Amino acid sequence: MKKNNLIIFAGGLLVIFAVIIFIIAKSENTPTGETDKKINVIVSILPQIDFVENIGGDRVSVSAMIPPGFSPATYNPDIEQLKKISRANLYIKIGHIPFEKTQMKKLEDLNSKMKIVDSSKGIEIYEGDPHIWMSPRLTKIQVENICNALVEIDPENKDFYKKNKNKYLAKLDNLDIELQNAFSEMQDKKILVFHPAFGYLARDYGFEQIAIEIEGKEPSAENLAKIIDTAKKENIKTIFVQKQFSQKSAEAIARQIDGSVVPLDPLARDYAENLRRIGEKMGR
Repeated sequence: MKKNNLIIFAGGLLVIFAVIIFIIAKSENTPTGETDKKINVIVSILPQIDFVENIGGDRVSVSAMIPPGFSPATYNPDIEQLKKISRANLYIKIGHIPFEKTQMKKLEDLNSKMKIVDSSKGIEIYEGDPHIWMSPRLTKIQVENICNALVEIDPENKDFYKKNKNKYLAKLDNLDIELQNAFSEMQDKKILVFHPAFGYLARDYGFEQIAIEIEGKEPSAENLAKIIDTAKKENIKTIFVQKQFSQKSAEAIARQIDGSVVPLDPLARDYAENLRRIGEKMGR
């Protein structure tokens, strides 16, 4: 009986030894980039996750600092997010949003080894508008900057990143054409928005946004009266609002012009689909 147990024990050791040898051999022969190690990337807003994942694929792990429903003007990161910062390899900034202006120094101090990249490098900011991701044409520049950052961190996989980048740039070109078509059918070339998030979209596709809120401030009674007067003169019946901001002023104006309030979300995670939805709603 003891002899049988010894045989079973020895056999078990052989199996374990064989498994260990197999794992070691497999790891030594794993092609570049096929390990489980990923680049930990932090971005400021949700649409950037799309940009990074389209380039980095399964070689990146990405999370955003500003969760759904929160404003980049007022958000403060929580403890779990600060822990992620301490483990991050790369932070990709939009470049000009209020969150970054107030929080980046603190985030940098948490992880001095974290590479920080400004995705707005090479972009000329238009009328102080930080919403550069709202233009597929400007997003292409951001994508180039993101790709360069990933290649710098992981040069052995540069061909992988560049191939994915080129595929994504082609998708953004197609999105640009779709938006041109959507906005070309726009009957009224002026739209009323609560928060002025659509300046680049308006510039690229030939319309004008009239903002209720300016520089984060609710309109005064005098400005509110002017906006209502403009809306009536221009026969504007729709006010586009964001869930990240109060809608009281927009609803008050809508009552005065016998119009409606339509929600949009420039910070939605599904970047291309979201811009298509925006083009469809604005272009009617």
